[in-house]
Amino acid sequence: MTVKTVLDYLWTLAPEAYKESWDNIGLLLGRKNAPVRGVLVALDATAAVAAEAERLACQLVVTHHPVIFQGDKHVTDDDPLTEVHLRCLEKGIAVISMHTNLDCAPGGVNDVLAERLGLHNIEILEDGETAGLIRVGEVAETELSAFTAFVKERLACPGLRFADGGRPVRRVAVGGGACGEFMPKVLAAGFDTFVTADIKYHEFCDAATLGLNLIDAGHFETENPVCDVLAEKLRERFPSLRVHRSVHTDCIRFL
Repeated sequence: MTVKTVLDYLWTLAPEAYKESWDNIGLLLGRKNAPVRGVLVALDATAAVAAEAERLACQLVVTHHPVIFQGDKHVTDDDPLTEVHLRCLEKGIAVISMHTNLDCAPGGVNDVLAERLGLHNIEILEDGETAGLIRVGEVAETELSAFTAFVKERLACPGLRFADGGRPVRRVAVGGGACGEFMPKVLAAGFDTFVTADIKYHEFCDAATLGLNLIDAGHFETENPVCDVLAEKLRERFPSLRVHRSVHTDCIRFL
């Protein structure tokens, strides 16, 4: 079993062709032919996650967010933001990141989010597409207050923000992470509720004015559920591999 063995399987789940042009995915740290006996799955590759991988004797970390992204120009011990790169390289830990390709892939971030929130008749917002970012579906009609409480419980949100569009919840769109830019498309398609993250103030104001229930359930919370699914898929595909789910949590705290 090598890093490449695992990477080749991950490409079947979330093909590289699904990524956004600006993204950085795949094997980002390490040697593709390095042997692997243990894998740690986490949303982010942080120094704490690298330490967890070392403690669990994992030779590979699989993340959603890229460990090397825009802006990284050097890897030294002068920069605390690149400590994770040094630690992984020094300890022989490879890192694979599946980002926007996993967002868009069938069974990826947004299908998992839609299922976690109990949506039925789940589809991709862009009709006729086999992959895409936003998922849409239906729930039994309910009041917004009850639905937000349900979202908070299902995603283990320490808190969430929302704008009341003045409509009951029935037709729901979801986009894990920062998907506020899709609000016009969600509205145009006739959905009454949009669950996403990283919403700006003016987007909340616009949503309330235009009659859209807009829920910001947190970047970490809307994407983290896919890690459970990814870990389980790796266990099923590679029974001899030790696959661990990271204890990594959201860095944002609430009073």
